[in-house]
Amino acid sequence: MFVNYELRCRECQKTWGNVPRSFCEDCFSPLEVAYDYDSLKKIASREKLVGRAFNMWRYSELLPLPEDFSVPNAVGGTPLVAAHKLASKWGLKNLYFKNDAVCFPSLSFKDRVVATALAAARRFNFTTVGCSSTGNLANAVAAQAAQQGFDACVFIPADLEPAKVLNTAVYGARIVRINGNYDHVNRLCAQVADRFQWGLVNVNLRPYYSEGSKTHGYEIAEQLVPMAGGSLITKIAKAFRELVTLGWVEPKAVRFFGAQATGCSPISDGVKRNLARFEPQKPNTIARSLAIGNPADGPFAMKQIRQSGGWAEDVSDPEIVAAIKLLAETEGIFTETAGGVTTGVTQKLIAQGRLRPHETTVVCITGNGLKTTDAIAAEFPSTEAIAPRLEAFEAYLDAQLGTAAASAKA
Repeated sequence: MFVNYELRCRECQKTWGNVPRSFCEDCFSPLEVAYDYDSLKKIASREKLVGRAFNMWRYSELLPLPEDFSVPNAVGGTPLVAAHKLASKWGLKNLYFKNDAVCFPSLSFKDRVVATALAAARRFNFTTVGCSSTGNLANAVAAQAAQQGFDACVFIPADLEPAKVLNTAVYGARIVRINGNYDHVNRLCAQVADRFQWGLVNVNLRPYYSEGSKTHGYEIAEQLVPMAGGSLITKIAKAFRELVTLGWVEPKAVRFFGAQATGCSPISDGVKRNLARFEPQKPNTIARSLAIGNPADGPFAMKQIRQSGGWAEDVSDPEIVAAIKLLAETEGIFTETAGGVTTGVTQKLIAQGRLRPHETTVVCITGNGLKTTDAIAAEFPSTEAIAPRLEAFEAYLDAQLGTAAASAKA
């Protein structure tokens, strides 16, 4: 049994029922899914979670799913990794990484949002689905469309990382490369959604798509607090509020911090300069999955960050690469460039005194490093092969130890 829900304007609060629409025609503000929490309390409980598998469908009553919905595949259920080495290095008591780099089926948190979007696509009888994407979303749409029998057509900037393009092509999706950045691609997709009867997951299905992000937050709450069993920031905050509303957890202050690449940082720039609204930017960063110069959820992310008492920061491309290496070398997590951003910003916030040593800090890793190997390939040049003889290895070892000793003395 699924609870009643409908689309509601985030500003004027007008309701729109359930339709493939992303904005309010009265005030042009974004729509989001609103639930009847009184009826939700009657059908959902902490106790029901106990017998369910640990994946995003564990929280089905809290998602915008049609009544005849049947689970197509396992998505989510990713680990919350206690980062003991980095916690010690950075002087934190409790540091965790929520590792969606191992999310099924395509190794990023975008698998969550696509799962709820395709449930809506099925409800509205779309046969073709697609998206505008900087990579991970295209991967997730292509993979789940293949699993569920949809045709898929994805739109991407022409300069996308080759590994992400390949990770989309392998599932058989049509790929349309656009000479422009993500904002150009997104504008075209808005026109495509108007012209064709297609379900574009982050355009006309965006309100349903966004709800999938909440499961990232539900899992963090459940993994940190035993429960008997910017869009990501705003949806994690919504997830936490819903758990309080349902009476499943006690109210507790949670501060949210935003992380961006300096080469595309409209939200962090707006927060740091105390702007009423961010100023759009032209992206120029290796973190292409974050290269959105005019983010639709930017104003809401800024509001959430400020209201929670958090902050926003950004890191340069060299800092991103250094953070990717640091996380891999200390905690064994290989993240894509976006995770290099969150890790690097965490380090910067600690140095600024904005993250308090005694608090619990969770860093979100949203994609797998195998998708952005070009960003760090230069850091790891190929070594010369040696002969398959013991004396060759001994000579190699002597050379390596000598180099290490020399480096230590320097």
